[in-house]
Amino acid sequence: MEMLKIYKNPQRREWPALTARCTRQDDEITEQVAAILAEVRTGGDKALRDITNRIEGRIPALFEVSREQRRKAAETIPPRLKGALAAAKANIEAFHRAQLPQQVDVEVMPGVRCVQRAVPIGRVGLYIPGGNAPLFSTVLMLALPARIAGCGEIILCTPAGRDGRIAPEILYAAGLCGIERIFAVGGAQAVAAMAYGTESIPHVDKIFGPGNRYVTKAKQLVGATDVAVDLPAGPSEVMVLADRSARPEFVAADLLSQAEHGDDSQAILVCRTEEFARKVTQAVEEQARRLNRSEAIRNSLSNSRIVVFNEEYKQVAFANAYAPEHLIIAMREPWNVAAQIMAAGSVFIGNYSPESAGDYASGTNHTLPTSGWARAYSGVNVDSFLRKITYQELTREGLETLAPTVTAMAEAEGFDAHANAVRIRMKGGAL
Repeated sequence: MEMLKIYKNPQRREWPALTARCTRQDDEITEQVAAILAEVRTGGDKALRDITNRIEGRIPALFEVSREQRRKAAETIPPRLKGALAAAKANIEAFHRAQLPQQVDVEVMPGVRCVQRAVPIGRVGLYIPGGNAPLFSTVLMLALPARIAGCGEIILCTPAGRDGRIAPEILYAAGLCGIERIFAVGGAQAVAAMAYGTESIPHVDKIFGPGNRYVTKAKQLVGATDVAVDLPAGPSEVMVLADRSARPEFVAADLLSQAEHGDDSQAILVCRTEEFARKVTQAVEEQARRLNRSEAIRNSLSNSRIVVFNEEYKQVAFANAYAPEHLIIAMREPWNVAAQIMAAGSVFIGNYSPESAGDYASGTNHTLPTSGWARAYSGVNVDSFLRKITYQELTREGLETLAPTVTAMAEAEGFDAHANAVRIRMKGGAL
């Protein structure tokens, strides 16, 4: 196992390189994905079958998963996993239900009433990665807040295996969340189908969910012109802030749990001493030998690093500069440190809050901004599935009071018709 490289008290000018993500040139992927999007947009179901045949060597007769297939899949789920999903579902529902916004109703001045109401998005599409690691946990993270928000229709697309079957865990989780329509379509073509609609798959108003580089690029392209998407996403990442109160073996486990996501994932430790850094690297090597995804971990750790700062304020400043997707604070006063964090997707407080708790079952959402986008984006939450509509009602007396303000501003901007819309009412309808 390649040891994590340690950087001691780097100068500010070095921080941009140390906070950089693993990026790859994707011009070829962009071209391939754009072609797939165009093919599905014009060809519908036939295009989906042609693409599936080219990529997977099979031609699906139907895309939608039948109720019988879902019933049989549920029978294969062991009771232990069913219990775990039920417990996770309860926590996620409890936390997200508490996020439902209250209506805003304010009389800003006598006779002028302003209201804001939240309304759900009509139809949303969820993309759930399949393959070797079907992310059934993501079904809970997306479908439950969509249900709580009150979305009228939720569809789910996920890739099938070579045998044309979807992972039974995904089907069971979807049923647990009340999703009625599931389609066995993956990749950029699934994003295209949800963005444009085909004969079998309805177009949606907003697309949610993670995916590989092709799925991510497809979401970026359709999100620019055709449909709303949840948030910018890239390879997953974690940063751990640690002082002497942290446990090296815990920190190593957190770095490794992130590293197993994939080759381009990134794990960064920011600690106070080189001695602690060495203890963590030793623990990483010892634990990694016992893990399954050793190749992915090795590649991920080559993109990762340890940074040592003598002062706590520099640790905090570096964390804010990095803006991590996941931030673990394993420090003596973690909530005091957390209060200074201005850019992070989700924060894990103390030695007994591993990232994996949030990934699965603590109740927070694991669909989070990566690649520094936490400076501007929130993770998925109930608001992601809502729109806010504002209303205003003015009495004649209210408009009369407000009229000088509106007409002065309208005239100053050169919009005399705006000013006239107020004046005509004050004149009782006469010009």
